[in-house]
Amino acid sequence: MTFKLSSEEIDAFNRDGVVPLRGVVDEQSLKQIADAIEQDIESPGPFFHGYESDEGRFHGNLRLWETQPLLREICLHSELPSIAQRVFAANRINLLYDQLFVKETNMTQRTRWHNDQPYWPILGWQVLSLWIALDRTTAENGRMEFIRGSHRWDRWFQPETFGKTRDINPYARNPSYEDIPDIEAERDAYDIVSWDLAPGDVYLFHAMTVHGAGGNQMSTRRRRGYTIRYVGDDVTYDPRIGVSEPLLCDALATGDRLDSQQYPIIIGG
Repeated sequence: MTFKLSSEEIDAFNRDGVVPLRGVVDEQSLKQIADAIEQDIESPGPFFHGYESDEGRFHGNLRLWETQPLLREICLHSELPSIAQRVFAANRINLLYDQLFVKETNMTQRTRWHNDQPYWPILGWQVLSLWIALDRTTAENGRMEFIRGSHRWDRWFQPETFGKTRDINPYARNPSYEDIPDIEAERDAYDIVSWDLAPGDVYLFHAMTVHGAGGNQMSTRRRRGYTIRYVGDDVTYDPRIGVSEPLLCDALATGDRLDSQQYPIIIGG
């Protein structure tokens, strides 16, 4: 990869909480990711969270880098961690985790509106995601949408499940969180932005930016996204009520830096 992040893109990220980056991931790396996706669909890793319903099939998984050597190489040894470092002007970067999102053809269910950090056992501002497109991504097959500037709201929304086939909410109620408004019913009240992506393009967005995605209305094109999450200097471990259980780490105590086998240091130390 030879992508160079511009100061204008950093400014857009800081102002809006999201910016599209063009041509970040080269063809060879895209092929490695695509091959790993097919391997995981055929034989899912331990944190598989896909589902199939009357609205189509979704395949999701996380912490794939721990079992997929090609994804480990991309997470730890590509130029992607340096993008996170430059965005935050950070001295150190840790990998938080990676995640896979595959909306198969005719998978019409929306991804509901949410912000990410309430799901994660961490505190701190320097937290971002790089969502890599494996397919041409448009409104027709479920591109992501973001509420511009929502990372500055300082509003933590209660985590909920995404798949309609799951009847029990595994996220305990956190009394410090609020329910997310019905954004879809009042779209005109929000500054919603989105961009089409070509394979290798990336959505760079903050962990507190509110976002969602449409369903895949197409019968001829999937929507595969592979996301890597990185954190910077000010992030500490916080296993509070209501976070995602697969992201808890027995090696850490509340207030610790994330440095561990599960959350390795990539830059700095």
